[in-house]
Order: sequence, then C-alpha cells, then structure tokens
Amino acid sequence: MAWNLSADKPIYSQLVEIIQIQITSGKYKAGDRLPSVRELAAEASVNPNTMQKALAELERNSLIITQRTSGRIVTEDTELIQKTQANLADEYMKNFFRAMKELGYSMEDILSLVQKAVRETCAISS
Repeated sequence: MAWNLSADKPIYSQLVEIIQIQITSGKYKAGDRLPSVRELAAEASVNPNTMQKALAELERNSLIITQRTSGRIVTEDTELIQKTQANLADEYMKNFFRAMKELGYSMEDILSLVQKAVRETCAISS
C-alpha cells in the first residue's frame, strides 16, 4: 500500500516525517531492524534513491543507525525517540493553530472547538 504523499513539499522530507511517526508511534521500536531501502521504497511507491536520501537524513539525526551486518536499526535512545515525538507534536500543533487563525478563528474559538472535538472523540471511543 502506497504512503500518502503530497505535492506541497519534497517527497524525501515527507518520507522522513512518515518514518519518524512510524518510530515514535511504535511501529518500529527501539532496536528494531528496518526493512531494506528497496522494500521501503516499494512500500512507499517511491524511487529507492529518494528513500535512501530520507534514511540518510534520519541517520544524520541519529534516529536510525546503520550496522554493516544488520542493515539499519532504530536507535535505542528512547529519550531521542520521545524528543522526536514531542517535536512532531509541537510542529503539528503550531500548524493547526496557524491554519485556524488563517480561517479567522480567535484563540477562544479554537480552544472551544478543540474541547468539543475531544468530547466527541471520547464519546465515540467509549
């Protein structure tokens, strides 16, 4: 199944973000071996060179490590994984508030909408 990629930003940076999410959400846990570049590229329906560029970026950020005999593995630094998760959440929140302000909502309106969505989501999941 292809990954959901858009044309609004570079593909490799979207791949970096998707793999960060997969790591922080636990799909790939600390110490897990990642699929090969070709396997990941096929899964994402992208060129292997593009996937290689994304993985190189993740390695520069120390989220993944290349081991000569084992391929690429997720870092065992759980603090780094948690920090990455917090950074992603922070960026999503900033983008959300920026978009809501562009729609003309005040901070009070935004908070009210968030509270309503939380109530509705909790009622659905109960």
